[in-house]
Amino acid sequence: MKTIGLLGGMSWESSIEYYRIINKEVNARLGGLHSAQSLMYSVDFADIEKLQHTGDWDALTQAMIDAAKRLERGGADLLVICTNTMHRMAPEIAEAISIPLLHIADATADSIKAQGLQTVGLLGTRFTMEGDFYRGKLENDHGVEVLIPDDERRETVHRIIYDELVQGIIREDSRKAYLDVIGDLQGRGAQGVILGCTEIPLLVKQKDVTIPIFDTTTIHAKAAVDWALRNS
Repeated sequence: MKTIGLLGGMSWESSIEYYRIINKEVNARLGGLHSAQSLMYSVDFADIEKLQHTGDWDALTQAMIDAAKRLERGGADLLVICTNTMHRMAPEIAEAISIPLLHIADATADSIKAQGLQTVGLLGTRFTMEGDFYRGKLENDHGVEVLIPDDERRETVHRIIYDELVQGIIREDSRKAYLDVIGDLQGRGAQGVILGCTEIPLLVKQKDVTIPIFDTTTIHAKAAVDWALRNS
């Protein structure tokens, strides 16, 4: 089994989920007392959040490169960035290390295409919904059409992530707000919806909606296990 390097802490609420899913998946596949061979480097999210909202993406890129190099030096064979938003600097991180980077959007696109869908909605931080680094990869590299909420709904989705979900706060009124956003995207033609922030699956489950959801945390974690076992 290869060693999975997890770049986490953004937030630790979702990093726990990565660790849990990866270990349960390895055990389900190998049985017995097997668990995943992994390393985690967890950042202080307060520092990351401040730089995100002041727009200092150069400093964030350097911080992510430093963390990725620490994981590589520690013996990781694969890098998994445990957040959607910070894939904004995935190309720079991949260039700075010699181990593979498993991109969350590639893994998600594979799952979407496996269900034969062509048009999906995207929920995430404002940075993920409005930026080209995520939507562009899905559309240009994988031919998946991506719809995003309108301005007001984007602000609602973003606010709930930072004010509640990254702090482990789960509110029923926030779930209803997200379901309203998903319903609007569905009305505009979305055949499924990407939960493109690794905390959103803490709030929205498949049972809550009538179209397929793509839980990027679970998809990414299981893809990491695929890689680690396939390349052993």
